[in-house]
Amino acid sequence: MEYRRFGKTGESISVLTLGGMRFTHGWDPPRSHLPKTSIDNAVQTVRHALDVGINHIETAHGYMKSEHLFGLALDELKVPREQYKMMTKGAPMTADDTFRLVEEQLQTLRLDYIDFYGWHGINNEERLNAACKAGGPVEALLKLREQGLIRHIGFSTHAPLNILMKAIETDLFSFVNLHFYYFFQHNLPAVKLAGSKDMGILIISPNDKGGQLWNPSQKVEELCSPQSATQFNGRFCLSHPEVTTLTLGMHATEHFDSNLRMLENHQYSSETDQEIKARLDQPLEQLNSRCTYCLECLPCPENINIPEVLRFRNMLVAYDMRSFGKYRYNMLERKGHWFPGEFASHCTQCGDCLPRCPENLDIPRLLKETHHRLFNPRLWIKNKLFDWFGGIWKILKRILKKY
Repeated sequence: MEYRRFGKTGESISVLTLGGMRFTHGWDPPRSHLPKTSIDNAVQTVRHALDVGINHIETAHGYMKSEHLFGLALDELKVPREQYKMMTKGAPMTADDTFRLVEEQLQTLRLDYIDFYGWHGINNEERLNAACKAGGPVEALLKLREQGLIRHIGFSTHAPLNILMKAIETDLFSFVNLHFYYFFQHNLPAVKLAGSKDMGILIISPNDKGGQLWNPSQKVEELCSPQSATQFNGRFCLSHPEVTTLTLGMHATEHFDSNLRMLENHQYSSETDQEIKARLDQPLEQLNSRCTYCLECLPCPENINIPEVLRFRNMLVAYDMRSFGKYRYNMLERKGHWFPGEFASHCTQCGDCLPRCPENLDIPRLLKETHHRLFNPRLWIKNKLFDWFGGIWKILKRILKKY
C-alpha cells in the first residue's frame, strides 16, 4: 500500500480509502436496524481493508446504516484506534444542529474523536453561505475541534467549479472531497488551487462517478488495454501529486484485488499510461459537435444543465458509454442540489444559448437527440409512482400521529 500526506492535516493515509456507501442492505431504513448479512459484510470488508494496508475509512450520516456498521465492525474486530483514520460527514444547518449531530455520530461510530469531519454537500452558493455563515455550522465544527472531538475539518462537494473554488478560497478547510477523473477533468483548476493551499484532496468514487468503469463499454475496455478501465482511471487521478486518496465502495474481496492493481507500479505517468491516455484522447478530439464544457450556455431559461447533458453525449458518441449515460441522465429531476437540472426534453428551442456557444453547436438539436438516446421512460414512471406513494405515506403518518 502507498501512503500520502493528507495536506495540511499532516496525517499519512492510504491512497485507497474504504468508502461505506455500498454494504449489503446498507440503504434499507431504519438506520439503526442492522441485519446479520449487513454486519457480516461490514466485518469482512473492514478486516480485508486493514489486512491490505488501508488505514482510511470514509462514511457519512447520510449513508443510512454506514456509520452504525463501521462502529460495530471496528468494535467487534477490536481494531486499535491508532491503526485507522475515520472520516465522516454531515450537513447540519445550524450550530446547535452541528453539536447534536456530531455527538450522535460519535456514539454511533463508538469513537472518542473523529479524525476528519466534512461538511457534506457544499453544492451551490446557498449551501456554501449556510455552512460558512457567522455563528453557523463550520464555526461550531471549529469549536468541536478545540474540544478535541474533531481533529480536522473539510467539505465534500458536487458543486459547479466556480462554487468549488469559492469554498476553497474561504481558507476554512483542511481538505476537500471532489469529482475529478479522466472522463471529467473540468475540476482540475480546483485540484490545483486546493493543492496550492496544502489541502488534502479525496477523489469521490472514481470507479462509479468516473464512468461506471467497473462495467466499461467494449470501446473503453479496448482503448485502456493492457490495463483495465478502473486501473487506468485510478492511476490517472493519482498521477496528480495534489491528489491524496481515492474513495472506493469496496464490499467484496474481488473489489480489493482489482483496485489494488492500480498501485502495481507507483510511476503513474509511465510510458504505458501515456500511451493509453493518448489513445483515449483521440475519439473525443475527433468528435464532431463536441461540447467543451465551457459553461457559456448557462443559465438556461428552462433550468437544463446543458453542459452536463452534452458531456453525456460526448461520452456516448465518442466512447459508446451508453450505460453510464443512462445511469446519470436519469438521475435528473430527482436529486435536488446533488445533481440539479431538468431533462433536455424541456428545451423550448428558444435559442438563448446559441449565440453564446463558442463552438457554434446546434444545442437544441443535440439536447433532443441526447434525451431520445438516454431517457428511460419506464424508470421515470417507476420513480414518479414511488414519489407519489411516498408522499401519501408521509400524509398518513402525520394523520396517525394525531390519534
